[in-house]
Amino acid sequence: MPTTFDAILTALETQGWFVTDELLPSSLTQALLQEGQQRWDLGQFHDARIGRKQHLALAADIRGDSILWLDAEEQYPATQEIFELTGLMQEALNRYFFLGLKQVELHFARYASGAGYKRHLDQHHETASRKITIVMYLNPEWSPEDGGELVIYDPINPQEELQRVLPLAGRTVIFRSELLEHEVLPSKKPRWSVTGWFRDDESFMGIAA
Repeated sequence: MPTTFDAILTALETQGWFVTDELLPSSLTQALLQEGQQRWDLGQFHDARIGRKQHLALAADIRGDSILWLDAEEQYPATQEIFELTGLMQEALNRYFFLGLKQVELHFARYASGAGYKRHLDQHHETASRKITIVMYLNPEWSPEDGGELVIYDPINPQEELQRVLPLAGRTVIFRSELLEHEVLPSKKPRWSVTGWFRDDESFMGIAA
């Protein structure tokens, strides 16, 4: 794990983003997917919104995922484990970059077949609390024909793609929230991830995913 952290930190410093298949143990990936599916079946998810505070709005033409915010205090073992892992990463990010990160917000994201999320930045207008984005994919038996790639765009040449990331189980993408525009392409079957942000504020209630 420290070796993976070192690779992440170096890549964030030099290029602002990184993709790795080495961060999540397969057992944790499987357990997170099982928890997500269980909680989906219990009706705990809601359609994601865009905007912040009083301007939150549904916009299915822009983003089509359903989400469930996670809480480290809840009695879901895989959820607790992923907060432990991201907590260690937060400490590493603070030691290396002096970001003053105070928390990580995490949620399950489930895209139905045909749904995507148009190009966007993860920092909301007039806010700068989200510093680092992390996306951890949970999709077993995923092929290029299934679609659902994450497209990362070049901040210097905005029409250029830096990378297309296939959402394979255990794959993690981490990048600077204020720097990299990205989008989620539609997939041919449901697409699962745990997505979140390392933040330098104390509270994030009222802000959309």
